[in-house]
Amino acid sequence: MTDQKAPILEVRNLAVGFHTAAGEFDAVKGISFDLYCGETLAILGESGSGKSVSASAVMGILDSPPGFVRGGEAYLDGENLLKLSPSKRRDLMGEKIAMIFQDTLAHLNPVYTIGWQIAECFRVHRGFNAKDAMARSIDLLDRVGMPDPERRAGDYPHQFSGGQRQRIMIAMALALEPAILIADEPTTALDVTVQAQILDLLIDLRNERNMGLILITHDLGVVAEIADRMVVMNAGEIVEQGPVRQVFANPTHPYTKRLMAAIPGRGEFREVLPLPEGDAPKAILEVRDLAKHYGITGGMFGTSTGQTVKACDGVSFDLYAGETLGIVGESGSGKTTVANMLLRLTEPTRGTATLDGKDIFSLAGDELLRLRRRFQAVFQDPFASLNPTMSVFDIISEPWLIHRDVMPKNRYRERVVELLESVGMVADHAERYPHQFSGGQRQRIAVARALALEPEIIICDEAVSALDVSIQAQIIELLADLRDAFGLSYLFIAHDLPVVQELADRVIVMKSGKIVEQGTVVEIFTNPQERYTIDLLGASPIPDPEKMLDRRQRRGISV
Repeated sequence: MTDQKAPILEVRNLAVGFHTAAGEFDAVKGISFDLYCGETLAILGESGSGKSVSASAVMGILDSPPGFVRGGEAYLDGENLLKLSPSKRRDLMGEKIAMIFQDTLAHLNPVYTIGWQIAECFRVHRGFNAKDAMARSIDLLDRVGMPDPERRAGDYPHQFSGGQRQRIMIAMALALEPAILIADEPTTALDVTVQAQILDLLIDLRNERNMGLILITHDLGVVAEIADRMVVMNAGEIVEQGPVRQVFANPTHPYTKRLMAAIPGRGEFREVLPLPEGDAPKAILEVRDLAKHYGITGGMFGTSTGQTVKACDGVSFDLYAGETLGIVGESGSGKTTVANMLLRLTEPTRGTATLDGKDIFSLAGDELLRLRRRFQAVFQDPFASLNPTMSVFDIISEPWLIHRDVMPKNRYRERVVELLESVGMVADHAERYPHQFSGGQRQRIAVARALALEPEIIICDEAVSALDVSIQAQIIELLADLRDAFGLSYLFIAHDLPVVQELADRVIVMKSGKIVEQGTVVEIFTNPQERYTIDLLGASPIPDPEKMLDRRQRRGISV
């Protein structure tokens, strides 16, 4: 952080409200903070804390209606951003202050090439002709590390990976060399290695241009890794702020202390009791040489190109009763493809998966229906995996309408209540609808639905990655309790390594469709053997500034 007395941005008593059917709701309640040139300020808080709403108000992109600024000031170069006319604000945005978002697909226009979209900044704000604007776009793409920028400038957003789309957003935000960059959850949906690349890029650009960087996040590991100072928000208020190392070492507010206590994977591993001598463990599921290959098509009529993508290629592992087997790897490593094949959502190219001596890929008809009772799934997005038109009672009881011999109708109500209570909810919740619950509550409902058929194996595909840290901790504890109470076996797919460290017994590491390493969670996390595993663990942010000193010093972060 540069030694500068005057802040580049001063926010004072910012208050934001929303009009709702029940009246006005105060989302932000008079918050104040400063940002300095060359500094990274992290605004930390859980969903609903007001952190993104605050940034939107400063940027002038608050949804209005229903949102409105109730009061306060935000000074940039002596001008109150909250009082600017729309035309003046348009001139300022991009020139002095810019923003990048979490959902890149929602903020990139799908019908224009990415080169055209970046060039638009230069055409509108600088008056460049099309040729010069495109040349600057290509330079920016090269600067943010886009391979073959001249060719890729002619591609569309859907042709890029999540990490590449985030680089495009950064290039667009930096086009006019703003003094302030606001990054709203820029790495939440990214794999740990891609996240590390984006964080490195943001800090390099900050140092290169002496920008002020505001990082909005709920990830304490990211805060510990790259922030100079932090602001902690809860229920629309700032409850604590200060230098990162100070707040982590000595949090003073009860809310901050709870957040710190909820951090997963703080060097702790599940205690696995040894089996009695002579009792050889028997696998509940045996997977051998599992593969899924896709042929690449091209042209207007989708003709085969003769090329093949090996999404999964020769994967073998065992899963034991009562065990949690973690599967980790980057996007495209094949971990979700494995899950989809075991759930019979995708048919394999080759391989077997044996349950009770039967290959599940050979089952059909009634046998396949019976298999589905034994396998259930909990998916990443609890918003998308619950039908918004069905009540919680209907969602949880629906499996019994398909598997009619599991539960008599006169017991539906009683059993739904039992399942809700087993996941920490109450009977009254049965009559509500998904939109009436938080993300964590919705994931609890998804777990209750998965338990309805009393399965032996539950596949959790990024089941906690979209949740705040304290909600993550609750769901992890819930899954562990249910596993121990009902003898469940989990296939736990994740890119969040601390979560895997806390919940899993054994770990499989996948890359490019293959298993590159596997072992107990202690072996993988304390003594990895393969370079890819070492790099994966090394890229994972540690929620402890003291342990991140080397990385922080290398990046030029205040220590």
